[in-house]
Order: sequence, then structure tokens, then C-alpha cells
Amino acid sequence: MFFTKNSIRSTGQLLLRKSFSSSIIARAQAPLDASKLIINQTTTPKQKLPNEKLVFGKTFTDHMLEIEWTQENGWGTPVINPYHKLQLDPSTIVLHYAFELFEGMKAYRDSQGNIRTFRGDKNMIRMNKSADRICLPTFDGEELQKLIDKFLIVDKSFVPEGNGYSLYLRPTLIGTTESLGVSTPDRALLYVIASPVGPYYSSGFKPVSLEATDYAVRAWPGGVGDKKLGANYAPCVKPQLQAAERGYHQNLWLFGEEGYITEVGTMNVFFVFQHEDGKKELITAPLDGTILEGVTRDSVLELAREKLPANEWIISERKYTISDVAEKAAKGQLVEAFGSGTAAVVSPIKSIGWNGQEIEVPLAAGNSGELTKQVAEWIRKIQYGEEQYKDWSRVAQ
Repeated sequence: MFFTKNSIRSTGQLLLRKSFSSSIIARAQAPLDASKLIINQTTTPKQKLPNEKLVFGKTFTDHMLEIEWTQENGWGTPVINPYHKLQLDPSTIVLHYAFELFEGMKAYRDSQGNIRTFRGDKNMIRMNKSADRICLPTFDGEELQKLIDKFLIVDKSFVPEGNGYSLYLRPTLIGTTESLGVSTPDRALLYVIASPVGPYYSSGFKPVSLEATDYAVRAWPGGVGDKKLGANYAPCVKPQLQAAERGYHQNLWLFGEEGYITEVGTMNVFFVFQHEDGKKELITAPLDGTILEGVTRDSVLELAREKLPANEWIISERKYTISDVAEKAAKGQLVEAFGSGTAAVVSPIKSIGWNGQEIEVPLAAGNSGELTKQVAEWIRKIQYGEEQYKDWSRVAQ
């Protein structure tokens, strides 16, 4: 095929008009706007369960927050509606190609009755990163936080009192285009539901045993292990069931022939090593694209760097292997270990099964290591408003 100067000029003008038209549409798309919120109160409030009967993620509040998005118009009117089931066409793109992401947050009732959230700005940043990765719409994180604040005020009575109790929040974004074609969704739904919860583990703050897992991989370089996508979780359930059959609570995910330690279950993981020069090292895997950018992980690192004596501690984000842990344990230099995440906050580790042997992890504070216990308390005080730290605790109003 041959092109003349006129045909090239005409093609260029056509592309320019299309580009200009697209930019007009992009500018016309409405941003997420909390000031437009509409609240429809339920007429049939649910009966609330006592704290001792709360099971993680099994009961929900009276309402849910919903905002629809379309490629043509952008974000629609935010609405708080009575909690209800979603109606989706069988061809909806989320059901076939996993256009879905979520966040995990918690709201806490402080001693004055205020409802607080913990570092929600970090969740908003991560949620937008996840959305961008799978071609779902992004949004102004502060506007969504304002909407979540209003949602919390509406369902304030569901936030339980007492340490270890909270209201778990699940912001979710799904593609709702009705099509079997694999393409960018032109419709989406952002919604937030909430569940009153007690401690994630029914046994309470007790140590767990892990199976070092190298026969299955949680994430890989160039993948989406650092994004909070639903597609990351379902493939991890079978290895967890297999580990449970062998008497372990969770998987310690390894990667590569070297056996690099990445995460534990659905949490980030930390170890404490004692070095020969007398210093202790708090160590976790670096954010290399395979590690989830945990809000609790970031909090542990920042608090440790500020509160632990620099002449006694090294705070590291570096690669390390299961062999390193086994070697430290054999030399008596493995001090403690714990997982960190929104649901459980901090979970102490007591042992690791690897290559037919058990690596025993010391529990100097009884059910955990001393730093594990201290970190859990640092975070708890901020979450429940007992201590102020930067802008980490936000009061809903």
C-alpha cells in the first residue's frame, strides 16, 4: 500500500481529532466527589451480636457504600444503601477475567466513643495502584476516605468496644462490563462493606506453626504479588490446606532455588537475628514487586526505626533465605519471628517445618517474642487513640 502526502495529512488530522475527542471525554469524566453523597437508611436494622459471638467476616452492618463508574461519565453519585445482594449478569467481566481488587481496613472505638481508622491514606494509595494495574478506574483517595467516614457514622453502633475488637472494612472495586471479550472494563462498581470482628485467630494472641513452602509459589518477579487482587488469594488456599493436613497453621512462602523468604500466609513476615557484635537485626523481605506493600508492615518498620535504640538494633529490608533462618536457629541466634497484617495485626511464630526438621522459634515473652509483644502494643495504642502518632489515626466525622 502506498501513501500520498495528502493521505498522510488526512490520516494525521483524523488521529488528531480522535485524540482531541478522547481528551474531551477524559476531561468530562466526573471525579469521585464525597459532597454528593446520598444516604438511604434501612428500615429493618439488624440485631447486633455480643463480642464473644463475633466471627471474622461472617456478619455485616446495616448498610453499604456504593459508587458506580462508567467510561463515558466517570464516577457517579455515592450512595449509602441498606446492605443488599449485588445483581450481576452472568457475562459480567469480573466473573470471567478477575477484574477485582480490594483493601482491608479497620475502624476502632476509642475510650471517648470516637470511631477511628488507621492509616487509611496508605490503603487508598495501594488501592489505586491495584486499580491501575488491571485497568480499573482510579480515584481521589481522600474523597473515598471522607465517604468511609460518613459510612462509619451511619453504622457507628456496629463498632464493638474493647481491645482486640473492631469493625473490619472491605473497600472493593470490580469491573461490571457485560461481555465475554477480554478488554478494558467500561463500567465498574466501587463498594464498601463492614463486618464487626474480634481477634482474627479464635485462640487469641498465640503463636502459630508454619510449613516452609517451595512446591507452590505465591508471587513471582514481574507479576502482581505487590497488588491486592483477589486473584492472588484463591491459588494459595490449597497449599494452606495441604500444610494444615501436616499440622501447620500457615505457609511460609519461599521463592527460587535459594529459598528466599517472602511472606507468611496472607501476611508480611519479620525475623529477629542476634549478631555476634551484640546487635539485633529486625529483618523483612524488600519490596521487590513480589511482596505486598503491607500497611502494618510499613508501620512496624517506621515504629521500630524510631523507637528502638540505633546502637542496639539494625532494621533491614533485604533478601534472606530459609537456610539463613535455620543456621541462625542452630547457633542460638534466632530471637523471634512474627507475621504482620491488617486482619491479625501481629501474629507470633513458634516453629517452622522445613526439609523434615522443625526450626524452633523462641518465645521469650511466653506466647511471643519480646519485640513482637512490644510492636503489637505500639500499634494497638495508636489504633485505639490511646497515643497520638503523626496522622496515623483518623477520627470519622
